[in-house]
Amino acid sequence: MLATLELETGRPATASVIWLHGLGADAHDFEPIVPELDLPDGLAVRFVFPHAPMQAVTINGGAVMRAWYDVYALEGQRREDDAGVRASQAKIEELIAHEKARGVPASRLVLAGFSQGGAIALQTGLRHGERLAGIMALSTYLPVASTLAAEASAANRSVATFMAHGLDDPLIPIERAQASRRQLAAAGYAVEWHEYPMAHAVCMEEIADISAWLQRVLR
Repeated sequence: MLATLELETGRPATASVIWLHGLGADAHDFEPIVPELDLPDGLAVRFVFPHAPMQAVTINGGAVMRAWYDVYALEGQRREDDAGVRASQAKIEELIAHEKARGVPASRLVLAGFSQGGAIALQTGLRHGERLAGIMALSTYLPVASTLAAEASAANRSVATFMAHGLDDPLIPIERAQASRRQLAAAGYAVEWHEYPMAHAVCMEEIADISAWLQRVLR
C-alpha cells in the first residue's frame, strides 16, 4: 500500500479525506491546508495524504519524480498514460479499503486531489462501486475521458463533485477543465464549479469554499 501522511481533526475519526498531491510534489504538499480549513470541532476528519510512486516523466525530460502517471507529448498535446492512470486508481482503491477497515464507510469518505492527483480522484471516484461522500478535483481535468461512459459506477452518478480552477493556469489551461466539466454535466453529474484569479495553485478564497463544501458533504 502507498506510504501516507495522516492528520486528524478529532478522534475517533468519523470521516476521511484521501487527498492526492500533484506531479513532482509529495504527501506533505497539502499538509498545511488542514488547519487553514478551520473545520468545526465536532467534525472529526482523518486526512490521508499518500505519496505517489517515483517514476520517470516523459514530458519532464524523463526526470524521475513522484507521479500518479506518465505524461508524454504527442502531436503538441499533453497526454496521460492510460495504464499508469489505472495503476494509480488501483492504489487509491487500496486506500479506500483501508479506511473502510478502520471504520469509515464509503459514504463518509471524500476523494480529493490537485492537478494529477485531482485527475486520479475523478478517475477513481466516478468508477468506485460504493457511494462516496464526494469528489474534489482542483486545477485538473478528466483523464482517459473516453472510457467514462462505459466504466462509470451507478453508485456515484449523483456524487457531490467540487471542481475548481485558476483563470490563469499555464500548466492545465482552464479550457481543458471546462471541457471536462461539460462532459460530466452532459453525463448527468452535478458539478459545483469555481474559478479563481490565480495560476496553477490554491488561494485562500478557494480554501474557504473547500471548507464549506466539506462541511456540507460530511455533515
